[in-house]
Amino acid sequence: MTFKEKVKNIVDEVLETRQNLFLIDLTVSDANKINVVIDGDKGVTLQDCIDVSRSVESCLDEEGFEFSIDVASAGVSSPLKLVRQYKKNVGRKLKVKTISQGEIEGMLVEADDEGAVLSWKAREPKEVGKGKVTVEKTLKIVYEDIKESIVIISF
Repeated sequence: MTFKEKVKNIVDEVLETRQNLFLIDLTVSDANKINVVIDGDKGVTLQDCIDVSRSVESCLDEEGFEFSIDVASAGVSSPLKLVRQYKKNVGRKLKVKTISQGEIEGMLVEADDEGAVLSWKAREPKEVGKGKVTVEKTLKIVYEDIKESIVIISF
């Protein structure tokens, strides 16, 4: 078993005990520098990062490995990668780059295991006469069609 596989197994075991947290990304460099990015259904606290880091450290220290570890939460501007992140962000505004539709900004109104449903308002020409009318648009996008999704934070 490689060092990376061992670290992955330990991180998975640690996160199994914390059902509200989940792994977003794990990298291990050739110099045994471990970077863990986690997210949570209700967010991630500093204490969550500390607890995960200490749990992984204690397991690896027992086996005598030389390493360094960083545990962080997924940043606000980090793209969504997992279905669980979409489900967590229902009700928030997203900027979604798709393969077939281009870029769409809209409210994430639903997310399931197949895709996400966005809703937004658009100005379109009237069917009769001059001028434009505001219409409500809704689109279900399958995850395979999404290149990148980012939560838009508004103040």
